[in-house]
Amino acid sequence: MENRVQLQPAYVLFSRPFQNTSLMLDFFTIDYGRIRAIAKGARRQSSKYRSILQPFQPLLVGYTGRGEVKTLGHIESSVAAITLKGERLFSAIYLNEILCRLLHNYVEHKLLYQNYQETLIALQGSGNLEVTLRIFELTLLSELGYAINFNEVSPTNKPIVNGELYKFSPHIGFELATHRENEETPQHIFEGEVLIAIRELKMEEDKVAKSAKRLLRIALSALLGGKPLNSRNLFGSV
Repeated sequence: MENRVQLQPAYVLFSRPFQNTSLMLDFFTIDYGRIRAIAKGARRQSSKYRSILQPFQPLLVGYTGRGEVKTLGHIESSVAAITLKGERLFSAIYLNEILCRLLHNYVEHKLLYQNYQETLIALQGSGNLEVTLRIFELTLLSELGYAINFNEVSPTNKPIVNGELYKFSPHIGFELATHRENEETPQHIFEGEVLIAIRELKMEEDKVAKSAKRLLRIALSALLGGKPLNSRNLFGSV
């Protein structure tokens, strides 16, 4: 692991108090993925870093250390924080929590970092919130090595087509659904035309949007080990 890193683009994913006046933070960095570091004295009123060590604030950070937990050195920000409110703020908090849960420390995910940054910027706008989140989730699964195959069914490798029903299993993918499966596990059944629309990122239609959300929740829950995400509770308070 790096002993000294300078001016690394980063975002705060999560922070908590450490000892009397410090913070322990999880960062998402462009070259080193998720890292954990101590910001000494950052909770003091006089700390010049207190106001910028916040989520959704683009940062440049420097850190040192040989172990898993680094010590922050230089911190700076050259641009304003991304401003979010209401459901879009809760959505960004969801992004941070799922990254904290699923990323391993010190594993580079440059494409995912760029997509995360683009997603935060998109959340500031008025674009379709559900589509924005689903695209991020699809990118996340792909970057972690769990990309969903929307082209073929398992194990026959036949193409997914309109007019058929498919059962999704996180560790298998899509299979042709039997009549019994359609009745017993309807939450895992998806129409071919819906899967094709998700594959083409055409998720604005309500039916497709709801199916995409259900599908990706199944896929991500398998990686989360069944432990729920705290950020999902926020959406009920909007």
